Amino acid sequence: MTAADPHPQTQQTPAEQTPGTEHWQERFGAAMMRTLATPLAMLVRGEGCYVWDEKGKKYLDFLAGIAVNSLGHAHPDLIAAVTQQVGRVAHVSNYFTSPPQLELAERLKRITGAGEAGRVYFCNSGAEANEAAFKLARLNTAGGKRSRILSLHESFHGRTMGALALSGKPAMREAFLPVPGGVEHIHSTIGALEAAIDTTVAALFLEPVKGEAGVIDLPTGFLRRARELCTRHGVLLIIDEVQTGAGRTGAWFAFQHDGITPDAITIAKGIGGGLPIGALVTYGAASELFSRGQHGSTYGGNPLVTATSNAVLGVIERDGLVANAARRGEQLREILARFASPHITEVRGRGLLIGIGLAEPVALPLAAAALAEGLIVNAANESTIRLAPPLIVGDGELDDFEHRFGLALASL
Repeated sequence: MTAADPHPQTQQTPAEQTPGTEHWQERFGAAMMRTLATPLAMLVRGEGCYVWDEKGKKYLDFLAGIAVNSLGHAHPDLIAAVTQQVGRVAHVSNYFTSPPQLELAERLKRITGAGEAGRVYFCNSGAEANEAAFKLARLNTAGGKRSRILSLHESFHGRTMGALALSGKPAMREAFLPVPGGVEHIHSTIGALEAAIDTTVAALFLEPVKGEAGVIDLPTGFLRRARELCTRHGVLLIIDEVQTGAGRTGAWFAFQHDGITPDAITIAKGIGGGLPIGALVTYGAASELFSRGQHGSTYGGNPLVTATSNAVLGVIERDGLVANAARRGEQLREILARFASPHITEVRGRGLLIGIGLAEPVALPLAAAALAEGLIVNAANESTIRLAPPLIVGDGELDDFEHRFGLALASL
């Protein structure tokens, strides 16, 4: 580990503190719906891979808004895209199109490999993208003979009702039953896949890496076998790339590591760099399932978010950030191996989506200790720390991570 903190925390004087942030915990509790715990901090600005709270404390952000802030914070290209587009036109509804919308749709067809037959539907989030994909699956009925939809245990596809039905976490559904029916959850094994898929199945939903479950990789060969079985039985293979897409795993999309072609993918998070956008991208015959009026979104694909997404994806492509994610991910693994800590038992994931498996259920206190040291990471569950830094991360930030995370580990 580094001998000293290369990025010391700064502290503003009370006179320099951001106005309007006093007593924010009480204000949050009095104003916000009780669906969230009290936030960990009040963040007021960011730059690159760093953010600052209302007291001036500096944090290294290795969560990037849960894999959202691909370019970090306050990236000049993102600022320019938002400023320029909002000065032209921000929203036109879905009765009209705009140059940024068409440019982004064509760009997504290219980087996803959807090809000429591919089609793109824009919405506002990953959950909305999965809702659209759920409806797509329901259209693959083969004259009413297909009624089953398969998903994986411990998967997560969102908190709206359809996305919740797809998610393989029963505890999340209990308060909202009945959720939309017809969904079965299977284990993430090739054997379970082979036993479940037949001509009564309309679609198989899966995450190539189960992020909310603790960054859990699928078994080797799972995706390729899923593709073979889905093709044989006429089943739609729908891959949720909301957390893994936009270069995060060291490929534009995680399914590309396995060399397969899905029937549809859902994307969001990293393609917007912080602005709310989601998309469903279809391939081949799946592009013919939706017809006019069967789905829509007032805000989806508006000029402001699509112009921003074009800028984000353009920077990722121009600056080689997909390759950077692969390279920096390997460096992160090397750093974690150097700790030789009895607390760390496993390192999972790909590229810059990493799960640190822990020997004991100490993820929450470890994440809290990291925050105290000025490092933002996430306890995905009681025994996993999740890392998802911005794709722009470099040597200096990795050194800083090693220092701060080392201090947090030592505190255990």
